[in-house]
Amino acid sequence: MPARGAEHEHLIDRAEQLMGGSPGAFKLPAEHAIVIERGIGSKVYDVDGNEYIDYLMGSGPMLIGHAHPQVVEAVQHQAARGSTFYTLTKQSIELAERLVEAIPCADSVKYVSSGTEATFHAMRIARTYTGKPKILKFEGGFHGVNDYSLMSSMASRPTEYPRPIPDSAGIPGEIEADVLVSRWNDSALTAEILAEYGDQIAAVICEPLQRALIAAPGFLQDLRDMTSKHNVLLIFDEIVTGFRLAYGGAQERYGVIPDMATYGKAMAGGYPLAAVAGRREIMDVTRPERRGSSPVAHLGGTMNGNPLASSAGLATLNVLSGDGVYDQLYDTANKLKDGLRAIADESEEQVRIIGEGPVFQIFFTETAPSDYPGVLQTDRARSRQFGLNLIKRGFYLNPGEKFYISLAHDQGDVDTTLVAAREAMMELSGVAKTVASN
Repeated sequence: MPARGAEHEHLIDRAEQLMGGSPGAFKLPAEHAIVIERGIGSKVYDVDGNEYIDYLMGSGPMLIGHAHPQVVEAVQHQAARGSTFYTLTKQSIELAERLVEAIPCADSVKYVSSGTEATFHAMRIARTYTGKPKILKFEGGFHGVNDYSLMSSMASRPTEYPRPIPDSAGIPGEIEADVLVSRWNDSALTAEILAEYGDQIAAVICEPLQRALIAAPGFLQDLRDMTSKHNVLLIFDEIVTGFRLAYGGAQERYGVIPDMATYGKAMAGGYPLAAVAGRREIMDVTRPERRGSSPVAHLGGTMNGNPLASSAGLATLNVLSGDGVYDQLYDTANKLKDGLRAIADESEEQVRIIGEGPVFQIFFTETAPSDYPGVLQTDRARSRQFGLNLIKRGFYLNPGEKFYISLAHDQGDVDTTLVAAREAMMELSGVAKTVASN
């Protein structure tokens, strides 16, 4: 583990007292905790100056790398002219045009500041448009931390479909009653739920790549056909997949067009900005001038579409629309995944690496999971320990969770990672063999 100085230790202690050790939900064990000072490209540096190859990448936003020169220049230019005005700006209008051009389902967009807000508002828009109260989601699908989303996303036991398992205390029972849950990649079960509750369901929301679980052949099209049949809206949560799997996101990659979609993370190059996009007649229920004369899905936020984040977004999309960008992303990711698979084979570990292009996850299991019950059957403790072993060797990631590949990662990063991964796997196997012999 890179050495930590006295100031570093003191900062970690202060964070524990002031913030419970983390500004959000992500928290490393105390012995692995890191206070980051800066990031450049594919690397981050702690307050002691230690370098880490970063596979967390801000939990996904830094698709083009940390402190990309074009984003830095755009933000610096705008910062001197003001950060937010709570009204129209040229940057927010131009970014909206770029989003509508890129997103297959989009005629119109509305800005928010986070993915959690985007999915929350998308579900409210769907309920307003359809006049129906319920939302159908998928077990293991994560849509932020609003009350409707925190249902059967991270449960420690399988769901009794369609009844959800709340992921947090403090969620009113009335909300729990309006969320139904199906199993990912199970068209038959989803069809049964829609047949029984379709007249009450406003929308089906899903991650088109659920965490790292790829949709089975035909499953997304089944969702499109079933929702259309029952007059239910289909929402793709593209917070992770948007602009990552392709410039047009999962919709472009998989060729299935939803009614609405949510965006964030990579869209604004590390600045707090997210969006809801969809067909015009659906999005029009948010128009402010309708307030007082008809039901409106109110969508407000002081920082929505602020010019600072919009400038970052425009610069980011300029980079992502360049020639060969996605070929590079997929090539780097594939080299890393192929190398990791070879290392697992050498160490005789049962490992499956699943995902799509520049986002993937390592599971210790004989059979690759295709749904959340399958994820629960994998050796999650082993996956986490492998990640911690990498952190000790100078890598920054969420142990046991997804790896994010960026345009800034290069062959040198891949080579360095594979050397460390071999050591981390050997350490893991050695521990396992010692335990087995005892």
